[in-house]
Amino acid sequence: MLRTEEKGPVTADSTPRDAVRGHPVHRASGSGRPPRVTVAVYAADPVLRVGVVQQLRQRPEAELVDDADAESAQVSLVVVDGLDDDVAALLNRLRYNGATRAGLVIGTLGVGGLERVIECGVSAVLRRSEADQDQLVHLILAVANGEGVLPGDLLGELLGHVAGLRRSALDPGALSLSTLTTREAEMLRLVSEGLDTAEIARKTSYSERTVKNVLHEITTRLQLRNRAHAVGYALRNGLI
Repeated sequence: MLRTEEKGPVTADSTPRDAVRGHPVHRASGSGRPPRVTVAVYAADPVLRVGVVQQLRQRPEAELVDDADAESAQVSLVVVDGLDDDVAALLNRLRYNGATRAGLVIGTLGVGGLERVIECGVSAVLRRSEADQDQLVHLILAVANGEGVLPGDLLGELLGHVAGLRRSALDPGALSLSTLTTREAEMLRLVSEGLDTAEIARKTSYSERTVKNVLHEITTRLQLRNRAHAVGYALRNGLI
């Protein structure tokens, strides 16, 4: 289960808190610096959490909050190895919390992962391999300002996906790569290689139920009989 930073104050100079709701009360410093961004860190792996927390503690731009105030933090930083159903559920929960915005630091974002992250309302993503102190602070400040942050290759993937959706909207009858989402195409490709539901789930880091739902959606939407028919259709039309 993903947890926030450990209980208790995380900095020696924590700012005073509102007596009613527990929201941070920021006061301008004598140097005139802007108030710090309050940050809650979520991570299933304690080693990942400690590593991120130690880096952020050294920066004046960020103020780490404890569990009691996590829900009211300006930024919720989710740090994970990969994207699975538990992580997606957390991101969706944070999405509907109007007091916070979520940023994602992730080890591996598999095929279809970007679409799934965006579906969860996250527009700021940083790979763990690039998550040095400066990049973490950059991500946090961008999230707090409602800005998007994506690695260059993921930005290209997103733009390609948006362009595909636009082509489909302009010509719904046309066959193109946008007929299938990246996740759908990948799952059909794995079916074509002879993988069963459980193997596809392990390969893509989705649950077996999600795999079944995605494949069912493909066959229903394209009016196909079964998985084999869907694979044949996709191959004939150059979709996989």
